[in-house]
Amino acid sequence: MRAALLLAAVPPAAATAVAVLRASHLKLYADRHRIEITARPRLGCPRCHGEGGWWTDGAFPEMEACGCWSDRRELRIRLLPVPAWDEPPF
Repeated sequence: MRAALLLAAVPPAAATAVAVLRASHLKLYADRHRIEITARPRLGCPRCHGEGGWWTDGAFPEMEACGCWSDRRELRIRLLPVPAWDEPPF
């Protein structure tokens, strides 16, 4: 009975979480090693217009990140450790 109730509650909760993340300009990444929630650029940002930044001028142009997403925190939750390499490096 408990398992049936849990399975019935998970899909609506997952759909709600996805809707909240899309509305708040966050990106969710999950695999068996970690869960990451990171910020995305705002589409209505007057400085970058949703591009996330702009290119600087000069001999070596670099992309300067806009503050609409780069100044926000990331959340990372480690789940399983990443396995070590079994092969030699070269």
